Amino acid sequence: MAVHPIDYRYGSEEMRRIWDEENKLQKLLDVEAALARAHAKVGNIPEDSARVISERANTKWVKVERVKEIEAEIHHDIMAVVKALSEVCGEHGKYVHLGATSNDIIDTANALLIKESLEIVKNDLKEIRSILKNLAGEHKYTVCIGRTHGQHAVPTTYGMKFAIWLDEIQRHIDRIDELKERVLVGQMSGAVGTMASFGSKGLEIQRLVMEDLGLKPARISNQIIQRDVYAELMMVLALIASTLDKIALEIRNLQRTEILEISEPFGKKQVGSSTMPHKRNPIRSEKVSGLARVLYSNVIPALLNNPLWHERDLTNSSVERVILPESFVLLDEMLKSMKKVLSGLKFFPKNIKSNLYMTNNLIMAEPLMLKLTEKGMGRQEAHELVRQLAMKAFYENRDLIDVAMGNKDVRKFLTEEDFESLKPENYIGMAPRIVDNVIAWIEEKERKEGR
Repeated sequence: MAVHPIDYRYGSEEMRRIWDEENKLQKLLDVEAALARAHAKVGNIPEDSARVISERANTKWVKVERVKEIEAEIHHDIMAVVKALSEVCGEHGKYVHLGATSNDIIDTANALLIKESLEIVKNDLKEIRSILKNLAGEHKYTVCIGRTHGQHAVPTTYGMKFAIWLDEIQRHIDRIDELKERVLVGQMSGAVGTMASFGSKGLEIQRLVMEDLGLKPARISNQIIQRDVYAELMMVLALIASTLDKIALEIRNLQRTEILEISEPFGKKQVGSSTMPHKRNPIRSEKVSGLARVLYSNVIPALLNNPLWHERDLTNSSVERVILPESFVLLDEMLKSMKKVLSGLKFFPKNIKSNLYMTNNLIMAEPLMLKLTEKGMGRQEAHELVRQLAMKAFYENRDLIDVAMGNKDVRKFLTEEDFESLKPENYIGMAPRIVDNVIAWIEEKERKEGR
């Protein structure tokens, strides 16, 4: 019976399959097989034994149920795998796990699981990147109100919003590539990391095993891969989650009834509320923001796993059984939900324009001040004058430009043509070019990836 929602509600089948019991067992067996092949190559065991161990180190021969039976008797997870594999290898089973300690197998297998998982995460990020690139290009001239402190500030464009997110998503793709250099490492170094159990061939055996598995060998370890590596992984996953949370939060705010400039897609038969039939709730975005909180919380135990007693203790093990699959599966759910939201994003142009003009041109205070400065008024004098005019416009519920046109001090500097130019649509600065620059940079990244 499933208990945790990652078993039945969250994440794709592809991601869940990576972290299911059978695949995790298979990765442990893959490491044991690679170790046997390495021993054979350096002359420590017969080649026939390495062949048999390799052939039978899979879940067709070694069953999850059998491993559990043995573990229930001996209370040691990896030794249960070793015994189950040895059983099916007959006389060749005496060479299984030769010279290794448990975490040689666990940590190296974890690297294989993380490798598969990061590929899914990276591919999803690339798809989100493509969606955002298209949105940024399509909306680089869609002028909207910018908000600071939750208040109307000055105009910006939706292209700028999307390009900001696009730029950030690319940084996460880069972070994953950089992270792989440090996290996709394995070890075959024996108890406390000295390789004494492998004799003079220890470094060669470790190199052969990692080459076989497509991993880098750890430069140094004690009995485990050092957990700063796992902590960094968890922080990168949480950082990706924070970007998705940021995007979701903005969409949720912009979908509020009082704003309603954009909204996430809503299906024809979708139900928004069990009691209020009219509701169109941003449930996907809310789910993304909610799940992000779990990923943030998983960073703390990952950090606590780094300081262990002496060469190691076991306090990290139970934690990692939870936070590794949980974080990857939940992030997978967040990424796929965000793809659906962004690809089906709905715009409400009338509301975008209405909100832009909601404050009766108070948002044109800055360009009005700058126009006065341009025409010869001192900057500080212009700021104070426009501040007074803005307060007057606000309390009298009048248009700022109309109030300014009736002020004799303003009239000394500005013409009718100047007033005519003071429109929100004219005050977006270099926004379109900034967006174009981001898109060009992303396209260059894509070209390099395609080589």
